[in-house]
Amino acid sequence: MAAGESSDNLRSAAAEAAQARIRGRAAAAAGDPPRASRAAEREDEDLGLSFEALVEKYHKKIFNLILRTINDTEEALDLTQETFVNAYRSFGSFRGECKIHTWLCQIAINQCKNRFRQRDRRRAVEGPSLDAATPGAEDPNQRLEIADWDQSPQEVLIKKETYRYVLRAIAQLPPEYREVVTLCDLQQCSYQEIAQITRLSLEAVKTRIHRGRLMLRRKIEAYLKS
Repeated sequence: MAAGESSDNLRSAAAEAAQARIRGRAAAAAGDPPRASRAAEREDEDLGLSFEALVEKYHKKIFNLILRTINDTEEALDLTQETFVNAYRSFGSFRGECKIHTWLCQIAINQCKNRFRQRDRRRAVEGPSLDAATPGAEDPNQRLEIADWDQSPQEVLIKKETYRYVLRAIAQLPPEYREVVTLCDLQQCSYQEIAQITRLSLEAVKTRIHRGRLMLRRKIEAYLKS
């Protein structure tokens, strides 16, 4: 089994374990979230689902969104759990201004931003680590170096390897572009949904996606030429 596939399997197993923990924490609260009106349910069928069904349906998508935003598997698992716990606590006050998936993405992105702020505060107090193998690798404002290229392209399928490179290239984008490109191209959110999630104007969303895709195209073209 290739190293990348083994890593993917470990992530999947860890995500399933985190999903079980979320259900356990939700079960500790009393009752199910209240249902929305029938008119609202017709617009968004997710409003009629139980919390457990929402976790089943969106856990993987929310985990992947957080992982691509924060670039750390352990933290992504932790923040995914916190996202659904916070969603459960707030579901009673949810008024259906946007779709459930959009709302969950809003919570997830806010969790990531809070974690970035916590990292920045820790760095300001602690200073740079002398033991860090890759200085600045956790800094969301710094472009990350491509790592783990221990397998030659001949040892893996070209399509799968290219896809992995695309994911790494997305991880290298500056945060403001990585966020919208991830939502658009990996989460398949519409421009309007991305505007709701990020609280940006529709024009700003379109501009950032366009610029982010141009950055990606340059990286991918350079990779293909090499």
